[in-house]
This record gives sequence, C-alpha cells and structure tokens, in this order.
Amino acid sequence: MYFPSIDQLVYRLIAAGLVLLIGFPVHEAAHAWSAYLQGDATAKMFGRLTLNPRVHLDPTGSLLLIISAAAGWVIGWAKPTPYNAANLRDRRNGEVLVALAGPAANMAVAVVAALVFRLILSLQLDLPIAVPYVLLYFIQYQVILAIFNLLPIPPLDGSALLLRFLSPRQAWEVRSMLSQYGLIVLLVIVVLLAPVLSTVISTVTRALVGY
Repeated sequence: MYFPSIDQLVYRLIAAGLVLLIGFPVHEAAHAWSAYLQGDATAKMFGRLTLNPRVHLDPTGSLLLIISAAAGWVIGWAKPTPYNAANLRDRRNGEVLVALAGPAANMAVAVVAALVFRLILSLQLDLPIAVPYVLLYFIQYQVILAIFNLLPIPPLDGSALLLRFLSPRQAWEVRSMLSQYGLIVLLVIVVLLAPVLSTVISTVTRALVGY
C-alpha cells in the first residue's frame, strides 16, 4: 500500500484548497454566465454571477474534496448553478453551451496554471519547492474536474451533450432512466474506465506542463 510523504500530503491539501477557492467558483460561475448571456437570469437572481467561493461551495462536497485529495484523487462538488432552460434563446443548443462552460473553464484555469508552472521552471525562479509541486497538483485536479464532468451521466455536465444528439422523445426517456439509476451507472463507468480515465488525465496534464 502506498502512503504519501508528509510533504506530498501538504501539497495536495493546499492544491485542494485552491480548487475550493478558484476551481469550483470558476466552474459554477461559467455555468451562470453562459446561461445569463443566453437570456436566462436565474443564476443572477440567486447571486451566482460571481467568483466568491462562499456563494458556490457545498459543505459536504468541499469536505469530500479535501479527504479525497489527501488520498490522491479528487471527488467533490459545489452547489449546482440554477438556470431555466426555457429562458435560453436556443434551448437545445443552449443547454449544451451552459453545461460545457464549466469543464471549459476548468481547462482554461489549468492552461493558465500550466503557463505559470512552465515559466517558473524556464526562468529557474528561486521559489519555495512547494510552489511548483502545488501548481502541478492544482493543474492535475483541474484536468480531473474537466474530464470527469464530461462523462455523459447526470448530474454531470456531459449528460447535456449526450441528450442533445437524441430525439426529444429519446432524450426524455434517457433523462428519466438516468435520473433514477444515474448514480449506479456513473459508479460502474468510473470503476470500469478508471485505467482509461487515469491515462487520459495523466496525458493531458503532462501535455500542459510539458513533460
């Protein structure tokens, strides 16, 4: 059994804290702004057009994130961003745009953090050793959040993309079925695809940081 060193544990926890302060708020605010720009003001009425972490964080999801990060993975969630699909100018395509805005925002944060990481290494800046390690974990966690949320199972964002390519009747039937059994299906998919997901996440993270 593998046990991380104290330093690794600290780096992971700091990176998880950054996810709570940056990753989750950016993800949910992206959903909110995407809906707002398409004509739905529901998120604005609930005060969700902000990067303030206190507005977005869910206590249980935040605690689970910290615990899972200590174990070397990331499982957690923020408060779902409310929106009314009926208010979107293009309902079917609009729902997809709202859903994909969250993972896209996480990837954007990962890219920016990766640029900072590369700059630190290329300039050989005299910084505490914790800085590049925390950045590396933070980048990895952003990639995990983006890829995991693209799985096509409710309540994950990727489900909107799946439903978009079905007829309205099929979408209704699939949505109804997955609303009942989605969690079980999600757990099965995660278990079965764990090696594939780990490889994809590792590959994307390495591509971003350049090694």
